[in-house]
Amino acid sequence: QVQLVESGGGLVQLGGPLRLSCAASGTTFSRYVMAWYRQVLGKQRELVAFIFSDGTTNYADSVKGRFTISRDNAKSTLYLQMNSLKPEDTAVYYCNSPVDGKDYWGQGTQVTGSS
Repeated sequence: QVQLVESGGGLVQLGGPLRLSCAASGTTFSRYVMAWYRQVLGKQRELVAFIFSDGTTNYADSVKGRFTISRDNAKSTLYLQMNSLKPEDTAVYYCNSPVDGKDYWGQGTQVTGSS
């Protein structure tokens, strides 16, 4: 059973940094692409960034240059370093991994920017 558990969310000052983590279990983590999504209440979930098993990354235009996705295959952990937070970054952030044709999601972690 694949399990993804996010952590690191919270209240953060606008313009400041925050790092999210996603611990994976029940899967050969290193083999699969991993992604971060986010969702604002009442809106569709949107892709923030993804990283292939070889470390190749891709970002949504809205976070390019501010967010960095990374992975530690030895620890089966995915990260999202968020810098220069903006009000529009406030959302619930979800970790995602498609494993053998099925999408797995974490429970989400709330990120709230504060002035």
